[in-house]
Amino acid sequence: MTKTRKIIYWIFTVWMALGMVSTGAVQLMKSKEGAGGLDSVSRLGYPVYLLTILGIWKLLGTIAVLIPKFPILKEWAYAGFFFLMSGAVISHMIVGSPFAETFPSVLLLVLTMVSWYFRPPGRKIVSTAQ
Repeated sequence: MTKTRKIIYWIFTVWMALGMVSTGAVQLMKSKEGAGGLDSVSRLGYPVYLLTILGIWKLLGTIAVLIPKFPILKEWAYAGFFFLMSGAVISHMIVGSPFAETFPSVLLLVLTMVSWYFRPPGRKIVSTAQ
């Protein structure tokens, strides 16, 4: 892995992790404002208890992505982040949210995809089939 790829990976991964932790914390606290907060969930038509589930998943997924080893767990975490954030983007689009409200979800989706793409070999599942 080149030094450039490693730098790209860590910049995007740390940025993604900060975004997931901060929005997950907002969701766990059931804050009225903020990305993924109470206002956003009610406007999208989702039940309030979903905030707790999403907040926990985001925090656990961030831990899984950042800790060394466990490549299968990392793949599941990345998949979960992809489904979570793409679902958020689609939900915002369906209810006609302004782009300013949709942008955090789009940003976290892009950060997730770039982080996954540039992950080092030690953080990938290595196929033994030839």
